Amino acid sequence: MQIDQQQESLWRGKRGSDGHLAQRALEGDEKAFEALVQRYSGPLFSFICHFLGDYDQACDILQQVLLQLYLSLPGLHLGVPLKPWLFQVARNRCLDELRRKRAVTFSELESGGEEGEELPVAVESIADGRPLPEELAERHDLRRLLLEAIHSLPPRFRAVVLLRYTAQLSFAEIGQALSMPEATAKTYFQRSKPLLRASLSGQVRAGTPS
Repeated sequence: MQIDQQQESLWRGKRGSDGHLAQRALEGDEKAFEALVQRYSGPLFSFICHFLGDYDQACDILQQVLLQLYLSLPGLHLGVPLKPWLFQVARNRCLDELRRKRAVTFSELESGGEEGEELPVAVESIADGRPLPEELAERHDLRRLLLEAIHSLPPRFRAVVLLRYTAQLSFAEIGQALSMPEATAKTYFQRSKPLLRASLSGQVRAGTPS
């Protein structure tokens, strides 16, 4: 029992860093790779499932992401946390799945998206005075409504919001994961708010969410 506690303490310290675990995994330590899987599989699955809205697809995509992690270990920079890279892979896999299933071209949505880019008129014209999520909580299941609203966002906004809410990444980490400046990640997050308010308000007016 004491040995187990000591091992757990080591994992939580420097020896439990992403880089150390990845290096041990490269040396053939299966438990080290299992520790990485346990560390990130939960947040990754939550992000993927909410992004795609499909449990079974999320299971498949998660396995693909973990496999890519295993295969990519020799070429990864082990001196930095793996979290941004993993969520970047997960997001790309989700977009690939959406393209495959829906045959939708996301070239415009995935464009570089500089902070000063012009928004569609429909986005800019949405009033900012809609009810806040807190105001809807007493009458509706806020979590379910909010996830439905997030899923209705354009993929570039959806990825930022999900990484912020479900994965609890900082804006700097979100920028790394989505290959965009930190300021752009913040801008996308702010621009998603009126869309979320509009979606939540629409569900309230409709009575029962679809």
